[in-house]
Amino acid sequence: MELIVATHNKGKLREFGRILEPLGIRVRSEEEVCPGLEVEETGTTFAQNAYLKAKALYDATGLATVADDSGLCVDALGGAPGVYSARYAGENATDAQRVEKLLGELKDVPDGQRTARFVSAICCILPGGETIQCEGTCEGTIGWEPKGEDGFGYDPVFVRDGKTYSQMTGAEKDAVSHRGAALRLLYDQLNRRLNGIADQ
Repeated sequence: MELIVATHNKGKLREFGRILEPLGIRVRSEEEVCPGLEVEETGTTFAQNAYLKAKALYDATGLATVADDSGLCVDALGGAPGVYSARYAGENATDAQRVEKLLGELKDVPDGQRTARFVSAICCILPGGETIQCEGTCEGTIGWEPKGEDGFGYDPVFVRDGKTYSQMTGAEKDAVSHRGAALRLLYDQLNRRLNGIADQ
């Protein structure tokens, strides 16, 4: 099976491939199939934004598409940055600028109150229009400074099991991450549907 991934984020695309390809699902970038597609993320939830992205790519191609909308929800900030995670420090901010803004907002928040979670909402639209939606979360805390070389986004400050996402290997991150959890749920649902078709 092949899925077209609705993202311009190379880090996300790598994670999709790392998680799904060993399960027998080939992933391709929307850039390969439908370059230049832009989708305005007007939803107020991760699930709504994932659907908007998957639907726009499906409408443009008619192929099986998958999209992720994800973000960081920090308890001390009332759940912010949430669905605005990518735009938290402004439209064209870098990952480093977003991390810097987050750490600035949390500078007076003590260790015990720095709890946070990453949320990933996945939407897959199959040929014929059937839609599958899944969500994964990962609980953690926000560190005091960026650590680690790998990852993207808020990975250098999101701490799980004593390591930031950026300090983990790809396999370690995929085993615990919000996106890993959501994509495994998607795989299970796709498998059930494909097996159901095969049984008929």
